[in-house]
Amino acid sequence: MKVLGISGSPIKNSNTDRALKIVLESTSMKSEFIKLSDYNVGSCDACLGCIKTNKCIKKDDGIMLAEKTYKADAVIIAGYTSYSSLDSRTKAYIERLYPLRHRHGLMSGKPGAAIITSAIPHGQEGWPPAAEIGIQAIKNFMIEEGMKFIGGVSLLGNVPCIRCGQEGQCQMSSLKMIHGQDATPESVGINDFENDPKKIAELQQLGEAIRNSFS
Repeated sequence: MKVLGISGSPIKNSNTDRALKIVLESTSMKSEFIKLSDYNVGSCDACLGCIKTNKCIKKDDGIMLAEKTYKADAVIIAGYTSYSSLDSRTKAYIERLYPLRHRHGLMSGKPGAAIITSAIPHGQEGWPPAAEIGIQAIKNFMIEEGMKFIGGVSLLGNVPCIRCGQEGQCQMSSLKMIHGQDATPESVGINDFENDPKKIAELQQLGEAIRNSFS
């Protein structure tokens, strides 16, 4: 049995990456971690060139990733929220799995799960529920493909303003929009999910649930 983990985060060793690796390890299954920013994956062109073959005709890494996804026994998709919706890399990867749908439903019955990192705190007044939107996007894909959605975990991430170095001059600071006009990178700090034992337990439980879905 093999579980495939897909990370849409382009940041090296990000919260998204580390959380995904915990879930993969907790499955106690053979696993593979893939970081989408290491590959060239364009969006679906809606050409329907895949209908008869179940393979995309667009010549990039999307073909290889779809093949890996098809061969995996379970799939965990981990992304983040950009402008309160699912990030473009993760969305493109999902779109490129469309060839697996035609006629045979090649993803049907496969267990799947979601991880989403969002810089907007849960329940933040005046902001959309970004993490929930991201998880729902992945869940919708899995349900529409006939997969077994096992669950999703959301993490509190970091806005790019934390590390851009222009906080004092920026009129569009997301840091201040979210945390107040007096917020600074120093006062807000870096969010690392490992500082929350409950979140680690939640990730481990998700991995165990994926493994148990085969029993």
